[in-house]
Amino acid sequence: MSTDKNRATAAAILPLVGGPDNITSVAHCMTRMRVTLRDRSLVRDAELKALPAVLGVVEDDTYQIVLGPGAVARVTPEFEALLAAGRTPAAPASPATAPATDPATDPAPAPGPALGPVTAADLAHRGADLKTAQKARNATPFKLFLRRVANIFVPLIPALIGCGVIAGLGGLLTNLGWLPGLVPALAAIGSGFMSLIAVFVGYNTAKEFGGTAVLGGAVAAVIVFPGVAKIDAFGQHLSPGQGGVLGALAAALLAVQVEKWCRRWVPETLDVLVTPTLTVLVCGLVTLFGLMFLAGEVASAIGGFATWLLATGGAFAGLVLGGLFLPLVMLGLHQALIPIHTTLIEQTGYTVLLPILAMAGAGQVGAALAVYCRLPRNRSLRATIKSALPAGFLGVGEPLIYGVSLPLGRPFVTACAGGAAGGAFVGLCNQLGVSFGSTAIGPSGWALFPLLSGSSGPGVTVAVYAGGLATGYLVGFAATYFFGFTRRMLEDLNTDAEPDPAADAGAAGPAKEPVAA
Repeated sequence: MSTDKNRATAAAILPLVGGPDNITSVAHCMTRMRVTLRDRSLVRDAELKALPAVLGVVEDDTYQIVLGPGAVARVTPEFEALLAAGRTPAAPASPATAPATDPATDPAPAPGPALGPVTAADLAHRGADLKTAQKARNATPFKLFLRRVANIFVPLIPALIGCGVIAGLGGLLTNLGWLPGLVPALAAIGSGFMSLIAVFVGYNTAKEFGGTAVLGGAVAAVIVFPGVAKIDAFGQHLSPGQGGVLGALAAALLAVQVEKWCRRWVPETLDVLVTPTLTVLVCGLVTLFGLMFLAGEVASAIGGFATWLLATGGAFAGLVLGGLFLPLVMLGLHQALIPIHTTLIEQTGYTVLLPILAMAGAGQVGAALAVYCRLPRNRSLRATIKSALPAGFLGVGEPLIYGVSLPLGRPFVTACAGGAAGGAFVGLCNQLGVSFGSTAIGPSGWALFPLLSGSSGPGVTVAVYAGGLATGYLVGFAATYFFGFTRRMLEDLNTDAEPDPAADAGAAGPAKEPVAA
């Protein structure tokens, strides 16, 4: 996407989310631009979703516009530049002065039980209602905490991906015996970030929970300092990096609390000296003589359990993980997996769980293809599926989930069955000795191929992952095609309420017959 096109996309989005004065902050992850809104009522959802570059929207603690991998990293800076240029000192319009509702552009109320033709717009309204209801149910203290933990790791994903691809390239060159002089340089580049990831986690943790970011990073840096090897804790020598991201997370959380306590009790004249000193000293000692050991034990247990689960559970473990991942996403519990993935990458170089969980997206794609085939007369829904499928193959599943399978109900369940089948295939191969995983978190679907690494060589690893995707596609398709619809659903859905443009040209002639199934 060219710079002009990126700027045009940003310029098209900005007025549809209420303009510059309605945005308080902007960030992006792998696929979504996340904006914090002052007034949600100023957003024109229908027009926003109709933009060609927008693959969908997701409402959570922020308003998230799905642009897809690559595009989001280019559009977001242009959007931020437009914000900076367009903001005014005046306060934004209040809800009382917000534009009046336009029935031509604003979404209609979600339909009740289907009594006639159902279009893609109807399903989009249902999906939006389901997201809103699920968001309200997910606003529990525990799930909000998990969301904040996820916010710590999301900014690290680009570096994880870049370093993971470089590490994979280095491993491939080593296996082929090519460019031996370049391999050590690639290893240094690929491993440098991972050796210091605890510092970045500590920095982001303090920033997310209201402390001074650099103090969180300073405390976490103790974990990776080589000199900790001279320190004994619980009768054992500590190792640099022991406890990893879990220890850094705990240390930075403690630093935030100590800093806040100091801000309340230390006199202002001494604050600049006493607060940072006490924060780093107290939390550094607790980290060295407690958190590093405890977090190291937890990290070792996580790695051991993941290895044992796939070595003994195999197909069944993969079936459960692949089948339940989408419900976990809806419940907001999938965010608890992010520190686990990162811990596994620290320990073994890759996370064995991500390729299995990625099968859930394959089930969604298979289910969407089956819906496309079963409803040949519903042009609007087929157009939605056609536009969302490329993103679905690349692991961006929100447009298919909230625009197709979840509002329909049964296809969501059959999509989970496809994910379970793909997960079982990958889990079985792990049990048979083909252990592999992803060197980074974030990508899924076809986008995960460059990040795969394992003990059986790149050819076997890629073949097994491709086999899992194919299994997910086929089972998701078959389950949805044969079991995803009731007769009443087909009667309501297999027709199009929207006028056929070709009918206008033949208005003087005989009435247009329905398209044959």
